[in-house]
Amino acid sequence: MATTHALIGGAVVVLLTRFAPEMTPIAVTAALAGGVFPDLDLYANHRKTLHFPVYYWIPATLAVLVVALIPTTTTVAVAAFVLAAAVHSTMDVFGGGLELRPWLGTSDRAVYNHYRRHWIRPRRWIRYDGAPADFLLGAVGAVPVVTVTDGPLRTIVLGAVVVSGVYALVRKHLPDLATVIASNLPKPLRTHVPDRFVDVE
Repeated sequence: MATTHALIGGAVVVLLTRFAPEMTPIAVTAALAGGVFPDLDLYANHRKTLHFPVYYWIPATLAVLVVALIPTTTTVAVAAFVLAAAVHSTMDVFGGGLELRPWLGTSDRAVYNHYRRHWIRPRRWIRYDGAPADFLLGAVGAVPVVTVTDGPLRTIVLGAVVVSGVYALVRKHLPDLATVIASNLPKPLRTHVPDRFVDVE
């Protein structure tokens, strides 16, 4: 789930900012955004257009080094954002594939490796987005973030956990809804819908 990626990105950044607690709010905010960012390609070649499981680590490493030398709000925000995006892209390897019903395990595509120019196969440690294990992972990731935040930022984090829980409850019903909606769209719009949303399995 995008929420799991955001929360795990936030948790990673919390560990990195423990020695500079004054930077925590901006770092967590940037990490939440960076954790969601790769999934903005959901309708544009998902897990390929904005997912870089190899290349994100280069700017992420450089950005963390810059923070060590020049710890400003800008450098911290950039480092947190890119680091969370890198973690997201790598995490997708350990989830399910790109099929409409990933619990069936029919897809051999987890995330695209631009460096080697091929799709990495899904490991399925978390069987599919919205699986109970996915919800649990996000909830665990939220714990360190909640302990170091307050006010609206903490509310956002707790809200993400609630959204994750609701999504997990309805996840297996969403493909049926998606195919009904996609099949009833006007023809000009239907051509812009990814194939996986119109394939009835």
